[in-house]
Amino acid sequence: MTTASTPHGPTFRQPMQTGWYGFAGMLGVMMGVFNVIEGFIALVKESYFLAPDGRLLVLDYNTWGWIWLVIGALQIATGAGLLMGQGWARWAGIFMAALAMLGQFLFIAAFPIWSLIGIGVCIMIIYGLIVTPQD
Repeated sequence: MTTASTPHGPTFRQPMQTGWYGFAGMLGVMMGVFNVIEGFIALVKESYFLAPDGRLLVLDYNTWGWIWLVIGALQIATGAGLLMGQGWARWAGIFMAALAMLGQFLFIAAFPIWSLIGIGVCIMIIYGLIVTPQD
């Protein structure tokens, strides 16, 4: 924590409480919720995620669903950590957004527009966490 001096005494500021971190935290929670929903859909309704040639390009549906459930839950936790100003959440958020972006690249044949939107949101999360906060 950093301190700043005012006429009324020192005030304490959380270094992680900037607009960019809040933006990235909210996007991280949002993407995490969407990824959890994708995971549940892959587990429950296998035919939903078919590529045009009739198959999922990477793994079977149960594995794909569990991967997205775990990634989504970790993204929600990381986004919540960012919103609470936790220092560990910055690098974890960058890692989780990069991992989710990689997953969206693998998913692009089945849902190209949604995958491109997911990749764009992940890029915004990474940008929001890398930008230097200014006082």
